Amino acid sequence: MNLFRTAARRYSTMNVSKLSTECSPFTQAVVTSMRKLYPEALADKSFDNTGLLLEAPLDSSRRQKNSVLLAIDLTKAVADEAIKNRNSVVVAYHPIIFRGLKSITFADSQQKSLLRLAQHGISVYSPHTAVDTVPGGMADWLCDVVTGNFNAQPSKPITSQCQSSMYTAPSYPESPIPAINSNPQHPPHSRSTIHPSPAASIPEGFESAGAGRLVTFETPQSLTTLIDNVARGIGMPGGIPIAIPQGSSVDQIRIRTVGMCPGSGSGVLMRGGDIPDLLLTGEMSHHEALAATERGSVVISLSHTNSERGYLRSVMQPKLLEEVVQCWNALHSEAVKDGSASSETELLKTHHAEGEVQVSVSQADRDPYGIMIWRGD
Repeated sequence: MNLFRTAARRYSTMNVSKLSTECSPFTQAVVTSMRKLYPEALADKSFDNTGLLLEAPLDSSRRQKNSVLLAIDLTKAVADEAIKNRNSVVVAYHPIIFRGLKSITFADSQQKSLLRLAQHGISVYSPHTAVDTVPGGMADWLCDVVTGNFNAQPSKPITSQCQSSMYTAPSYPESPIPAINSNPQHPPHSRSTIHPSPAASIPEGFESAGAGRLVTFETPQSLTTLIDNVARGIGMPGGIPIAIPQGSSVDQIRIRTVGMCPGSGSGVLMRGGDIPDLLLTGEMSHHEALAATERGSVVISLSHTNSERGYLRSVMQPKLLEEVVQCWNALHSEAVKDGSASSETELLKTHHAEGEVQVSVSQADRDPYGIMIWRGD
């Protein structure tokens, strides 16, 4: 039995799988860590495409760093960033391969990015709806945002790709924010899962998994207070689209229940009978928002990925860093303990010695929409 298989079995209580010799051992450690934090069984496989989407072969002549780049969307700019940084893995929340491919060519811009990444030995992993449904995932982060359960920190603006100073995009703090349970002053409330995952698909320890979250405040909260919480929590965008029932005043509306769903949330938040007082999501169509307001509810639509991107800095980056370091060091310890001179053992030792583990959030990743501020005469 080779070293990697032995190490994986000894580390099985922490779900570390056998390392592959076809890509770098560090890449496999990252994939193992992502699968532990965000089990693929929790993804909605009825439409989603999650997991290791690009397994780049190891090129011994062009060694990548022991580093991971987190992004929501794998655009050309993000691919350029990963290549420049010599990352081993891009963890892209949205799957860049979503439907079946009949060819992979340079004629398609997304396929071109995949080919370039493979050429540079950079793999791509996409967790998507597994992050939405997992306890402590993106939906729970939105609960912390709307309840003000975080500490505000000075923010560092992300440089806009538009030359006009009137174009705004969210700015993000340098340190992780919000910190869960960091604000004891947040209003008392309960939380529940709107659509629990099928019991058969839930791994042990993830029993509250499912799509969407519902916050119920003990005392109804001012809508303007919740809007302020959202603005601070997602990075102070230039504006927040909001839909309210006709004849209502924003200053007078009070909210008892809030439904959260990252991305496009109408299928989660409006499925069934009653809907929450406030629907917080990334995007809803004109007719869906109109239907919600006609039923007396408020809709906050953040622009799709602005409901997602802050989670990478706030939660995923520190969690993944801790998990990868633990897995990577455990595998190295097994290699040292084994003492053999096999090529796999020496490869792992060499990669482990090439620098500390790094997990960073893309600086190039951004929502395609910003806010253009009109300055009248």
